[in-house]
Amino acid sequence: MRRHLTRAGGPVWLLAPALAVFAAFWLLPMARLAAVGWSGPQGLAAYAAVITDANYFRSLASTVTLSLGVTAVTLAISSVAGVFLTRNDFPGKRWLVAMLTFPLAFPGVVVGFMVIMLAGRQGLIGDLSEWFLEDRIVFAYSMAGLFVGYLYFSIPRVILTVMAAAEKLDPALEEAARSLGASPWRVTRDVIIPGLAPALVSAGAICFATSMGAFGTAFTLATKINVLPITIYTEFTNYANFPIAAALSIVLGVITWAALALARSFAGSTVSAAA
Repeated sequence: MRRHLTRAGGPVWLLAPALAVFAAFWLLPMARLAAVGWSGPQGLAAYAAVITDANYFRSLASTVTLSLGVTAVTLAISSVAGVFLTRNDFPGKRWLVAMLTFPLAFPGVVVGFMVIMLAGRQGLIGDLSEWFLEDRIVFAYSMAGLFVGYLYFSIPRVILTVMAAAEKLDPALEEAARSLGASPWRVTRDVIIPGLAPALVSAGAICFATSMGAFGTAFTLATKINVLPITIYTEFTNYANFPIAAALSIVLGVITWAALALARSFAGSTVSAAA
């Protein structure tokens, strides 16, 4: 009888629906994608093209750099805002939180269009800069515009995570640190940040993975932008180069999966150390 039970005591066959969905919607498509990647004239060497080909490598490097930058800035802004919103109560707080999380309702294409309205050729920043500086500033169609767009939909997610984690912090630890003469900066560094570390690591990993694979915003702004999702799209739509597109997709997936796996490992060890 035990052979048919899981550790929790439930029947193993209850896993069948989950395993079927996993196989149909992840395992089989990924296996097919990997097979297409080495089916071209380059064979398995197609997977190394992201390093050996200068264009693909620049695309990968710019994507990783952009994602790391977005993650760092998002964590910095969201940590301060999330802790402040959790610790302070003021009129209009619920409205402010609702407005800060409102971008979650927008798809990437809409976010890209909003960046164009802000910093495009007919954007607000261009109008103001032309008025004050007599020179129109336009950056919506560059990596700077994509950076702003990614921040726009990354900050709300991380703020919500930080707020949930900040509510669980023990105020007694901070009071104890202050009673021992710790400065506000010391309390933040030695008490608040370690307490938020698991949430920050997890949220940062998700932010990085989302920025690595985001397509809608990049596609809307893609004039002078060279990021890996756009490169993959170009390879199979403009050149019908399916093996390279598949290989680059696998490489992109492996990088984001590795980031998420490392975050899970680090967050788990952080929680264990804190306990």
